[in-house]
Amino acid sequence: MNIESIGTWAGEVYKALENVETHTLGLKQIKKATKLKKDELMAAFGWLGREGKIAITQNDEEIVLTLV
Repeated sequence: MNIESIGTWAGEVYKALENVETHTLGLKQIKKATKLKKDELMAAFGWLGREGKIAITQNDEEIVLTLV
């Protein structure tokens, strides 16, 4: 795992969210859309969260991401 990989994974997550009309997906949906492993997703979420591009909430015990 390196910075370039995390940036690439963040781009994949961002594209998955961008391609949905509501710009909101649950963890399972993002995992299915990107085919990334859980640790790769968490690194990507951190990257996007730090850049202020996503909001992370919890809904019925599932992590939910929304583009901001």
